[in-house]
Amino acid sequence: MGKAMIHKLIAVAAAGLAGSVVLVAAGEARPQADLRPRPASGAQIAPVAVMKPHTGPLPPLPRVSFEPPTSMAVVQQTYEFAARHPEVLQYMPCYCGCEKIGHTANHSCFVKSRAADGRVIEWDTHGIGCATCLAVARDAMALYNAGVRPIAIREAIDKKYGPSSMPTPRPVR
Repeated sequence: MGKAMIHKLIAVAAAGLAGSVVLVAAGEARPQADLRPRPASGAQIAPVAVMKPHTGPLPPLPRVSFEPPTSMAVVQQTYEFAARHPEVLQYMPCYCGCEKIGHTANHSCFVKSRAADGRVIEWDTHGIGCATCLAVARDAMALYNAGVRPIAIREAIDKKYGPSSMPTPRPVR
């Protein structure tokens, strides 16, 4: 096989991969089988309460005694996204095992509690130090900022990170 033919094959393969990524991000591709772990038989995923976004100035992040895995500017942007877009992160699972500390979605890695009007009352410090939580939220934020809907963001996150043991609800269309 000549060099020209190899270059054509590589170009075709790259175009196919790029097209698949676009389809998943746009919500057009559907997985053939959902093999992710599900709650035990008879267990129910609690219904998701509609969270209002935080508006106005945000409370300062708490001080921590450890070094974050990325810059504080990136951490701050991620926490701000969590505060202002619960309609995205409340549907994204996490992949670090933090459901063992009571987290129910990637959102809970950053926001511990909100007032009824959506204001952040207390931050969760877990997200400051967890590279996995930050990466999931940053990926979701990038897709959201590109105009992708939460249902397609969830599909892209699931495809990238694989199965999660966290029984996070799925967004509705």
